[in-house]
Amino acid sequence: MYSKTVAELSDGLQKGEFSSEELTRIYLDRINNPGEDLNCFISITAELAMDAARAADRSRSNGKAGPLTGIPIAHKDIFCTEGVKTSCGSRMLDNFIAPYSATVIQRLNSAGMVMLGKTNMDEFAMGSSNETSHYGPVKNPWDTRAVPGGSSGGSASAVAARLAPIATGTDTGGSIRQPAALCGITGLKPTYGRVSRYGMIAFASSLDQAGPMTRTAEDAAMVLTAMAGFDPRDSTCVDREVPDYTAGLDTPVKGLKIGLPGEFFGEGLDSGVADAVQAALSEYEKLGAELIDISLPNSGLSVPTYYVVAPAECSSNLSRFDGVRFGYRCENPKDLEDLYKRSRGEGFGEEVKRRIMIGTYALSAGYYDAYYLKAQQCRRLISDDFRKAYEKVDVIMGPTAPSVAFNIGEKTDDPVSMYLSDIYTIAVNLAGLPGMSIPVGLADGRPVGLQIIGNYFEEPRLLNVAHQYQLVTDWHQQIPPGFADAIP
Repeated sequence: MYSKTVAELSDGLQKGEFSSEELTRIYLDRINNPGEDLNCFISITAELAMDAARAADRSRSNGKAGPLTGIPIAHKDIFCTEGVKTSCGSRMLDNFIAPYSATVIQRLNSAGMVMLGKTNMDEFAMGSSNETSHYGPVKNPWDTRAVPGGSSGGSASAVAARLAPIATGTDTGGSIRQPAALCGITGLKPTYGRVSRYGMIAFASSLDQAGPMTRTAEDAAMVLTAMAGFDPRDSTCVDREVPDYTAGLDTPVKGLKIGLPGEFFGEGLDSGVADAVQAALSEYEKLGAELIDISLPNSGLSVPTYYVVAPAECSSNLSRFDGVRFGYRCENPKDLEDLYKRSRGEGFGEEVKRRIMIGTYALSAGYYDAYYLKAQQCRRLISDDFRKAYEKVDVIMGPTAPSVAFNIGEKTDDPVSMYLSDIYTIAVNLAGLPGMSIPVGLADGRPVGLQIIGNYFEEPRLLNVAHQYQLVTDWHQQIPPGFADAIP
């Protein structure tokens, strides 16, 4: 059953071919006996999962089940979950038991989904490889020497290895799409404000957005329908009707205008990745789509802009972790200043401290105008590029990442090289647009992702475009070697 998609599992549950309790037990067995330890879970909530599965079966027997009732799911450990440790991959929150649940958790619980556990992640979502976690690096199931991408690497690895049929992720600069590409799954970052951020521990408040990580676009559509919607507790959440994202999946893409930014296909793009992306674009041409060359001239500003805006906002958001109110506290502080310094110095990892210092500097008196204000002005230029592009095309496509997954430890001493892993994804967050990654091939035995970028609130079109490709290809069905038959 672990080889089935969410849509297939939903159909099987509805037909009574198996129960949620049976399904949940299969996934828990796979998590607890993964053949090779991928380190993709921080917490496994087996008892809660079985209770939720039994409740889902009762709801189904009473005729009250929806399409997601009884489907197992894993959650990135950035979402507060009542009564369960929510660590954000950090020593700072290693002992934090959330007293409430994030809106995303609440909505998926209300849909009847069954939480298997909380997935590993880069500390406070800061990273592109899932190597900054306090709990150690996650491994890529396609090649356990390789990173899964980040920061939602635990979620991507779990879905790719069939340890969960779906997982939640968050995307601040590519942290759903990039690990989805590196692990060969489908990942969707919705329009900023489409999904509530309430209860999602903040990294950069103007960039963070939650979304689904699945095997197929159809599965992502099913889950986004349950996740999305206005939440009065989140001031950045948009009050806009939520469509049924599955409704338009079967619309043909004949006549679709696909924009190809020249900036995404130049120097720095691995040849194997380029070949796989070009092959995918050829499939779209066979389906009747038109490829149009476009330019996003300010996209080169996206990485430096992001690495001013995001650290500045993280510096502000993480100031609350001071050893006083909650979180890690150092032992035997000499005075209040010592408490602050040692609690934050011992509780945060190196990458988090690096970004806090960068952000604090950018926001300091005398430097705010030169850095943060200038970055926000560049952000507007990047958004304007996309606005002009959508006057000519329906969607924009290109590689999700410039290379396939690199090896664990390969870039840990070179932060700039690591930051460039998100060079094609960051602009989408700065503009607040929806984007997704779908698997389109392998290069050197490791997955390649195609990024599809849409205009604001055009998730239905993105999902339709991705689904049509997946109807005529099978990359989304491929299972990493060793995880198809070796695990029960």
